[in-house]
Amino acid sequence: MDTIDTIRYAGPAFGAQADPQSRRGFIGRLVFVVRSVAKQIDRMLQRRRGRLALMEMTDDQLKDIGISRCDAYREGIRAFWE
Repeated sequence: MDTIDTIRYAGPAFGAQADPQSRRGFIGRLVFVVRSVAKQIDRMLQRRRGRLALMEMTDDQLKDIGISRCDAYREGIRAFWE
């Protein structure tokens, strides 16, 4: 009969709240998703700032990097998410 005493259920009792470890998993995933979205938005905004800077360049500056005014304008009017 001693073997029955050694078998124990380690989980929470029926009707008890889940332990904080399982909630950290959800919150950790939520934080990961929010950070990923924030990074994606930051990349899109950086791309937009770069395109606006390209449109503000002079013809000589564009010539130095090998881009025509038409190409710079075409790139500059693109949406920030493209």
